[in-house]
Amino acid sequence: MAISPRPLHETEDHFIAEAPRPAVTVDVVILTMVEGDLRVWLVRRTHWPFAGQWAIPGRFIAMDEGLEDAAQRELQAETHLQDIYLEQLYTFGEPGRDPRTRVITVVYYALIDAARLHVRPAGDGDQAAWFRLQALPTLAFDHEQILAYTVGRLRGKLEYTNIGFQLLAPHFTLSELQEVYEAILGRQLDKRNFRRKILSSPILVDTGELKMEGSHRPARLYRFNPAAQH
Repeated sequence: MAISPRPLHETEDHFIAEAPRPAVTVDVVILTMVEGDLRVWLVRRTHWPFAGQWAIPGRFIAMDEGLEDAAQRELQAETHLQDIYLEQLYTFGEPGRDPRTRVITVVYYALIDAARLHVRPAGDGDQAAWFRLQALPTLAFDHEQILAYTVGRLRGKLEYTNIGFQLLAPHFTLSELQEVYEAILGRQLDKRNFRRKILSSPILVDTGELKMEGSHRPARLYRFNPAAQH
């Protein structure tokens, strides 16, 4: 039986022309450790919508730009650093999340050793700052939900990956490592049990160096063992 051709108004070109075109953005959650706390880098918006409120830094995707390229550009604009741990997190696309238009955002998160940081605001921010996750300001869009999802993902990955080491300097003490775990998990850990578990695994290498920690005796410095990476 012969198949009738599709009406002209049902051609592929017509569907492409008539298909809705939601905007796409990337948001980059930048996290670091400051004084034993996990902190996030936020910028204060200057324009509508949510002018004056704080937000995760982000940008709209150009037509000829890849997602990761856009995320890397935003991260570079905020931190002025290379070789930062960056991973795609999740896509948020609920209708109405942005009052300007239909916007879908692909969220990435970056983990940075605070000793490397010299960040300053870029793009749509007149001010930027590090905030403790326990003392966040009112956030624009659905960024409170995005941050909660980010922390949940980090907690899950801490159980089966070595992601926490991305927040540390190349050489670190066991106390500094425990601080990272506690900051991500949001609870204190027993010092003795933590050290026994960590030292019984092949994840650390003793550098043979020492570091003064306040008035206490010098603490051993360790480094991550790449051979133990999952």
